[in-house]
Amino acid sequence: MRVFIVIALLLTSPVILARGVYQAPEDFISSIFQGDSPKPSVLWLTKNIRPGIKAILGHDMKVMRVRYWTLNTRTVWVLEEIGKEEPITVGIVVNHHRLEQLKVLIYRESRGSEVRHPFFTDQFSGASLQTNMDLDRTIDGISGATLSVRALKKLARLALYLDQQR
Repeated sequence: MRVFIVIALLLTSPVILARGVYQAPEDFISSIFQGDSPKPSVLWLTKNIRPGIKAILGHDMKVMRVRYWTLNTRTVWVLEEIGKEEPITVGIVVNHHRLEQLKVLIYRESRGSEVRHPFFTDQFSGASLQTNMDLDRTIDGISGATLSVRALKKLARLALYLDQQR
């Protein structure tokens, strides 16, 4: 029986380690504004904005508005997208219409959590959105995390697009 329990723990431990809350969204927002977070603003997802969202995500967002935080030229977005089966919550900072920071806040998938590490997320720093709604640079993938990589790329593009719409 003990051998069975040890084997079960060894087999499930990577799954347990992959999931997690790495930073609460409110803590991320507070850290960006150094503890003095502005009040949230709201972007209404009008019929003029929705086609761009659908072009980026491949589906509609099921909300009528998105909250964001802004101070001067910097905006902070907390967005979610499905990786393979579960939502991934990401904090994204846009400054002068360029990505300043992208951070995985909550990861719920059983695999692919490598996307949370700086070796991956640092690739997004300085990226901007082209007129064809693609990022202006190539983001290298991670073997075994293809769907999570795709979700983060979509969210980066979405944050840049929404920033342009405000």
